[in-house]
Amino acid sequence: MPKVRVRDIEMYYEEGGTGPALLLIMGLSGNLDWWGQPFLSDLEQHFRVIRFDNRGAGRTDRPAVPYSISGFADDTVGLMDALSLEKAHVMGVSMGGMIAQELAVNEPQRVDKLVLGCTNCGPSHSVMAGPEVQAMLVQRPSSLDEVKANTLRLLFPEDFITANGAAMEANWREITKAPIDNESFQRQVMALLQWNSYDRLPEIKAPALILHGTADILVPPQNAEVLAERIPNAKLRLYEGVGHGLNAQVPHEVARDVIAHLQSDSVPM
Repeated sequence: MPKVRVRDIEMYYEEGGTGPALLLIMGLSGNLDWWGQPFLSDLEQHFRVIRFDNRGAGRTDRPAVPYSISGFADDTVGLMDALSLEKAHVMGVSMGGMIAQELAVNEPQRVDKLVLGCTNCGPSHSVMAGPEVQAMLVQRPSSLDEVKANTLRLLFPEDFITANGAAMEANWREITKAPIDNESFQRQVMALLQWNSYDRLPEIKAPALILHGTADILVPPQNAEVLAERIPNAKLRLYEGVGHGLNAQVPHEVARDVIAHLQSDSVPM
């Protein structure tokens, strides 16, 4: 299994496809298995797609120290250095979108084009999920069936879950291959709660595409509008009736829009 030394950890990563490098950064508690097919297959026809497990998640090391979004961004730069990547396109979803923002602000020379999916700019300037949704996220029930039900409800609209039973089972198998432990989950939660990019968003120079589902209950879609307003010349794409797991619910549509953005002629300001 491919692992490289990144700062104080051994980081697990996988890659496929050929072409310009595209880094995929997954969100809270997730790992590289969560990107799923056919989303990856579509991207790998055009790019060298590199995905990895953040510290604390999947098969990457889980040090018992405080985590931070800036630290996750430093980990990402460390992976780029280990792979001899001077620059890459960057796509992050949810917490991964926060890491991608941090990377674009702090290391602009390393980011070619930017894609931010189902994310926000930090708690202080965001529209937060309702109390019931927040409870589903942070409470870790002992019953596996309840964990499964809560996870799928956070990712997908109820009607989509009901109408796509086989797809939900396949998705569940993907996201449970290397589950996060409770302690690492809490460290990741604390990292995102203590982070904010609102005042720094105008500093982002990379051409940015903002993607969001209108039925996202975990990160309400109003947050995409905040990002699009604050990031210079950002483009906004909303998917009607799509939940937080947009790369799994409408993979071909999301991949199509990502590919079009990354292959466009727009250049950094």
